[in-house]
Amino acid sequence: MARILIVGGSLGGLLAANMLLRDGHQVQLLEKARGSLDGRGAGLVTHAALLEGLTRAGVAVDTGLGVTVQSRVLLDAQGEVVGGLEMPQLLTSWSRLYSLLLSAFPAERYHQGVAVTAVDQTHDGVRVHTDSGTVFEAELLIASDGIRSVVRGQLAPAAVPEYAGYIAWRGVCDEALLSRHTLSTCFEHFGFALPVGEQLIGYPVAGSGNATARGQRRYNFVWYRPADAATTLRELMTDADGEHYPLGIAPHKVSWRQIAAMRQAARQLLAPQFAEMIEKCAQPFLQPINDLLSQRLAFDRVALMGDAAFVARPHVGMGVTKAAEDAMALADSIRVHGATAAALQSYEALRLGAGQAVTRHARTLGAYLQAQGNQSPGGNDRPTASRDTQEVLQQTAAYFSGRKDDPAAGHVAVPTLPPPAPNGQASSPPRRQA
Repeated sequence: MARILIVGGSLGGLLAANMLLRDGHQVQLLEKARGSLDGRGAGLVTHAALLEGLTRAGVAVDTGLGVTVQSRVLLDAQGEVVGGLEMPQLLTSWSRLYSLLLSAFPAERYHQGVAVTAVDQTHDGVRVHTDSGTVFEAELLIASDGIRSVVRGQLAPAAVPEYAGYIAWRGVCDEALLSRHTLSTCFEHFGFALPVGEQLIGYPVAGSGNATARGQRRYNFVWYRPADAATTLRELMTDADGEHYPLGIAPHKVSWRQIAAMRQAARQLLAPQFAEMIEKCAQPFLQPINDLLSQRLAFDRVALMGDAAFVARPHVGMGVTKAAEDAMALADSIRVHGATAAALQSYEALRLGAGQAVTRHARTLGAYLQAQGNQSPGGNDRPTASRDTQEVLQQTAAYFSGRKDDPAAGHVAVPTLPPPAPNGQASSPPRRQA
């Protein structure tokens, strides 16, 4: 079988690596970070396509994967329920999926501390140059190295992230810390708040040690707020000592002054239930919202996947699902065409249009927030336009394939999960519900 290199050892890279390894290929995965990536990210929304991808990657898809909610609720600033929708959904966490995918991949094939510096190709293969001077060779290279992809930067320099004009405050709060009122009115639901010009969503996820028992879970929140690039964003991305981090600020570097101001705004603008969660979150972190739209995915023997190919704003809740669909399309194309440039052209034909459509759909979902990006949070010039709240409840984090002929597009459903599989083996793949 073929030698295949994958750059990027996060969820997308691990999904592709595990699938291709199980197809018999000699897979090597290159990750620039050292040590475990566990702990990065927060909550994740699942879709049937993601569960199918996890199964194909050798992960057991069962009731231990996450937490199920049955409905969505919209809370006003006083904490009253002013809207709702029955919508069953399975929620998990970045850490949970990472640990499962990492344990399914052989440790000797996962190379950490390897930063790719350049890629060159021959008529029958590819060479990957690294900062240590080591050169890796293979028949194919799959770039899953994220929004700041080095590989994409070399092969498609015009495809760059675009800031959307707003940021997200994110974090999790332990269930055990919350009041009975918050637990009874909000915790068991996918929650929404819609302050003027802003949006918050939240949902329960597994707690420490991936515990899903009552009392041991956490609530994950994402609070979108406008932030002008020249002023507010720069302040948010500057730590308490004045050092600026334009490409992303680590959670522990976010200024305590910014966190204090954010918590004060939560008390003023959000339902008391959400304000309590934010107050009791040990370490909120900050995410500038960007998107990325590629015009090509295949470059002879190199392909882009996951966030290296497309970054859709989080409103669509499709980041990891999109990566799973990319990985499955790659594996299917290589099965048909072998480890050839033709396989990657087939993959591009399958995924280019879908990735573009999902990215544009996410832009549509975030258009209201983007329009507020030149406003000052909390100021007197905030817009007064309203949104269709039912559409927000229905369309946020709902599966969107990008294919008009897909009956599952825009539909959210939680597949019936089998019980835990014996000996850690993967269960049968779920069928996508229409």
